[in-house]
Formats: sequence, structure tokens, C-alpha cells
Amino acid sequence: MSESETQYKRILLKLSGEALQGEKGFGIDLRVINAIAEEIVKAKDLGVQIAIVIGGGNIFRGVQGAAEGMDKAAADYVGMLATIMNCLIMGEVLNSKGIDTRVQTAIAMPAVAEPFIRLRAIRHLIKGRIVIFGGGTGNPHVTTDTAAALRAAEIKADVILMAKNNVDGVYSDDPKRNPDAKKIGRIGFDDLIKQDLRVMDASAVDLCKQNSIPIIVFDFNKAGSIEQIVRGEKIGTLVGSRLGGRS
Repeated sequence: MSESETQYKRILLKLSGEALQGEKGFGIDLRVINAIAEEIVKAKDLGVQIAIVIGGGNIFRGVQGAAEGMDKAAADYVGMLATIMNCLIMGEVLNSKGIDTRVQTAIAMPAVAEPFIRLRAIRHLIKGRIVIFGGGTGNPHVTTDTAAALRAAEIKADVILMAKNNVDGVYSDDPKRNPDAKKIGRIGFDDLIKQDLRVMDASAVDLCKQNSIPIIVFDFNKAGSIEQIVRGEKIGTLVGSRLGGRS
């Protein structure tokens, strides 16, 4: 399939840190990260430009650190470093599969990664490289969800793919606790916030709304999901006012 036949030309994939830990409960399961990388490669082979934002919850959560007595800003900075660790590992896994990858960080650490420079990131994408953004926005009190929305706006991504662990979309309630929860096929930004359906934090959703960037919430554990979304198939839940080809 050529680039012109795909639904989206440029995507931003948001992965939680917990997605990388598998069943270990902490750290990184290399089998899991390899499987995720294979899914990313399949989408890239369709000619799609791919950027990635990864959380750091598998290593350290700022909220948890603050709850245990750390200063909130200090805890958030440690969390940002955790995201960068995940990004470097994902970058190496993708490189090992022959994919040209660049890691850019909001916190300068030139020995291991490029600083985030918007136009450089876009140039990498145009040249067919995968760009992985680490360090959140570089500011405490801001989630990686908001960082994903901000980077998506800055690189003019067509869509954000919000990868969830064993949850295949947005539900009326938590499906893990309420078996009667109903899956929602598509929903507007405002309704998502009004109904308090916590797919992303409200500031991230508002950023997506302001920049007309749709969000697709999907289960990354289902093989081929990213490729299917890129092809325009109805996977997961579509959030936003710009609905593309979906009905």
C-alpha cells in the first residue's frame, strides 16, 4: 500500500510506560517492547511518518513519588528521566530492526539524544525516520498525555493513537470493574470531558480540540491494530470532531 492509500500520513503514537513492563509489574519486558516495535515497523512499511511519546510509569511515577513525601516538582523531573530511559530503549530496539530512529528530549542531554527542535523533528519524519520524544514537555506538573498532544500539534500530526493495555477503546465506565460498561465507537472532545471519561487528562484533550487532532483509543495488545488504523479500518474509539472516513 502506498502512502496515498493510507488514512493518515503522519501519526503520533502514545504509549504508557506500563505498556512496556508486560506482566513483570516493573521495568521493561523485552519481549513486549519487541512486539510493540514490530507493530510500529508494519505501519512504517506503509509509508506513514511516525512519532512516539512514551510515559515512564514502569520505572517511576511522579504522582506516586509526591505521595510518598517527595517534592512534586522534583518527583516529576525524576519521572521525565524515566520516560527518556524508555525512549532510548525503544529507539535501540527499532534500530536493531533496521529502522532509522531519533530520540529528542525536552531536557537537554546531548550525550544520548538530540534536544527537541520542532523543525528538525519534522525533517526527520519527512526523511522516513521515526522520532521518539522523551522528557515530557520539560516542565513539572504536566503529564505525558499533554506532552503527546503538544508534540502532535507541533509536528502537525494527523492523529494521535492512544495505546491502551487490554482495553479496546473508550467505555461508558471502567470495563475491568463494570461488566455492563458499553463501548463507545466515537465521541466528541467536549462530551469526553463532560462525561469524565478519562482517556487523557483534560488539558491534553483541550489541546487536541484546539488543533483539530483526532484521538484513536485502541488496544495495542491486538496484533495488527496500528497497521489497521493507518489503513483506515474502524479500530477502537475515535475521539474528535474531524472524523475522517469513519462513519
